[in-house]
Amino acid sequence: MTIDHHIPDPLLAAYAAGSLPYVFEVVIATHVSMCDSCRAQLTAHETAGGVILNDMPAADLSAGMKSNLMALLEADPMPQPAPPRRRGIYPGPVADLMTREEPRWRRLGGGVRQDILSETDDGSLRLLYIPPGVAVPDHGHNGMELTLVLQGSFSDETGHFGVGDLEVAFDDLDHTPIAGEEAPCICLAATDAPLQFHSWLPRLLQPVFRI
Repeated sequence: MTIDHHIPDPLLAAYAAGSLPYVFEVVIATHVSMCDSCRAQLTAHETAGGVILNDMPAADLSAGMKSNLMALLEADPMPQPAPPRRRGIYPGPVADLMTREEPRWRRLGGGVRQDILSETDDGSLRLLYIPPGVAVPDHGHNGMELTLVLQGSFSDETGHFGVGDLEVAFDDLDHTPIAGEEAPCICLAATDAPLQFHSWLPRLLQPVFRI
């Protein structure tokens, strides 16, 4: 598997710092599980963060906080849960959120389907199934959208995206993703704001489909 589109460095740094919304964290964790290059970059960010913390000036602790800290250090370590296991084309971070062996697909029209994995005030996370050669309606963005390919491919105004590739879209991008002809395109997509569809029918159905 050759991955051509990686996580931008500022986004990877934010993930290492724990400052991203949950839905974006899942997409980044999934890409990192598939990409040796980004996994190495993440390790570098985490190491740099540790160096910064180590160089910070020491601060005095209250007696109560110090005793609580020492008690935590002396306690038996908590058992670490096993990392989530891959399920077919779905890497561990995605498989861990699925309630069944296969996604609970809901039809959106034109053969396109979705399974909403998480939906909070901070954003939504979903699996998208796009039949070969089918286009997602032309749309823009009110915030950031991360789209990670798990199967097949898609192309849009910015390029071609295959398995493991991550597209980062901001509010300055209008595009019409089209699935490749070789197989259905299955993507993991996260948004922090509703999309801006340009045709009237997707806009009409948008509250129903929650996208």
